[in-house]
Amino acid sequence: MTQADTNELQQQLIDLESKLAFQEDAVLALNNELLEHQKRIEKLQRQVLLLAEKLSRSDNSDILRPEEEPPPPHY
Repeated sequence: MTQADTNELQQQLIDLESKLAFQEDAVLALNNELLEHQKRIEKLQRQVLLLAEKLSRSDNSDILRPEEEPPPPHY
């Protein structure tokens, strides 16, 4: 193996290590973002459940069925 071949292999190894480091950083950033999104989803799910409970407990006098809704003002 010549010196040029050795230098080329070393450069390829350095390039691969750089790419691996970049990919590890990208995966970590994506994982952190995914965790944040999961927290937001769980919070929204809790809010939807609370709203559903409030609607089921209320007398629903303020909420009309679709057929009871008055027509929009432009009619």
